[in-house]
Amino acid sequence: MTAEQIAAFCLSLPGAREDIKWAGVRVFSVAESKMFALFHLNSHNSLAFKVDNELFLSFCDRPGIQPAPYLARARWVSMAAPYPLGDSELQELLMRSHQLVVAKLPKRLKLALLR
Repeated sequence: MTAEQIAAFCLSLPGAREDIKWAGVRVFSVAESKMFALFHLNSHNSLAFKVDNELFLSFCDRPGIQPAPYLARARWVSMAAPYPLGDSELQELLMRSHQLVVAKLPKRLKLALLR
């Protein structure tokens, strides 16, 4: 997937919005400030997102995927382009990251965002 395809997919998820922060990082979030994906424009188009707690270590063992700097303790992984995942697997993981973040929101906010 290209950077624009990733951005378009992230923005297609319920309640998703995009901001540019930290000198060139595209931040995809829900509920104003709850991030579910980061796209670093200045560092080899690296992509970071949250994964399930029980899958975190297995993803970090895969070639091309490592714990995300500063976010690894929250179970985020990072990868640089070209991404070591197929398009459908990457889309599923981005959707799951969105769902994991939405699940932590207050009930009044998450009812409208969960698929």
